Amino acid sequence: MKTTFTHGQQSSTGILITNLGTPDSTSTSSVRRYLAEFLWDVRVIDKPRALWWLILHGVILRLRPAKVAKNYAKIWSAEGSPLLAISKQQREKLYEMLQKSFNHPIHVELAMRYGSPSIKNALENLQDKNIERLIVLPLYPQFSATTTASTFDAIAEVFKNWQYLPETRFIQHYHDKPEYISALASSIRAFQKDHGQPDKLLLSFHSLPERYLHAGDPYFCECHKTARLLAETLELADDDWEITFQSRFGPEKWLGPYTDETLENWGKEGVRFVQVACPGFAADCLETLEEIAMQNRDNFLHAGGKRFEYIPALNAEYSHIEMMADLVTTTCQDWLEISPTASEDNKASTKHAKALGAQN
Repeated sequence: MKTTFTHGQQSSTGILITNLGTPDSTSTSSVRRYLAEFLWDVRVIDKPRALWWLILHGVILRLRPAKVAKNYAKIWSAEGSPLLAISKQQREKLYEMLQKSFNHPIHVELAMRYGSPSIKNALENLQDKNIERLIVLPLYPQFSATTTASTFDAIAEVFKNWQYLPETRFIQHYHDKPEYISALASSIRAFQKDHGQPDKLLLSFHSLPERYLHAGDPYFCECHKTARLLAETLELADDDWEITFQSRFGPEKWLGPYTDETLENWGKEGVRFVQVACPGFAADCLETLEEIAMQNRDNFLHAGGKRFEYIPALNAEYSHIEMMADLVTTTCQDWLEISPTASEDNKASTKHAKALGAQN
């Protein structure tokens, strides 16, 4: 790992894209390690540390990993975790697209907030490539302290040990960006062209404890804005769609209405055909492929529904990658034309620095 500043180094820009994370395998031990890291984050669970440590290690990590491991096994592919496989495709395609915009070397790294590849390793990879500028794109369309801010925390923790820091720009959210809404709408239209129009379209977002909203987290409001803009773009009537929240955990009240309860009620009320999209997820993962497309499908059908379809996340679709590239280039418009090689001034600076005793 490169640890020092080097005079006259070639100018380079790094782009770091991040997502939540995934276990390395479907083994109970791997899932336990992942959950231990995830659930210990004070941004995710803000309970007093001593009490939470006892609950986490005394109860949750003894009981929950085996169940979660079985769920992961249902969606695991030959490429491993769907989230990681899709995220790698996103990184590769984003790099290919961004190369056309920059006039100097760029490097795109992928990191997971929890698990591998870690934020620390990804940043060190970029540091080795002499980046002088860094753009961070957390793939969470809607800002939340539990996701976006937690990513910022992890990056700041790594930077504590660096002597030289790159100029850094952090993309906070993109919940209402026209390109994002357009990509979602195009994806849903394309799906419905092949599968037909449902009686109801459900837009399901990951939930949070309700008290986080009251503490000032804007996530709930940004989810509603995304859903409203998407429904308007699709020209849906009010009774054609609904917004709900999934993946609640524990006994306290979470943001609602809840996805599972809504689907069960619809089945009982005679709604026959439902399609579900999850606009808060940039890549398909356990919460979409298993919780929505399997668990909630069964809930709806068992309650009386006749047809259930999950509309995949944007994943590595061209419009999604194009939207990411636009976010990056808009954020660093003034960086695009930086000279690709060290200038004569840099060479002169290097010569003077070494004359004064610089080692690098």
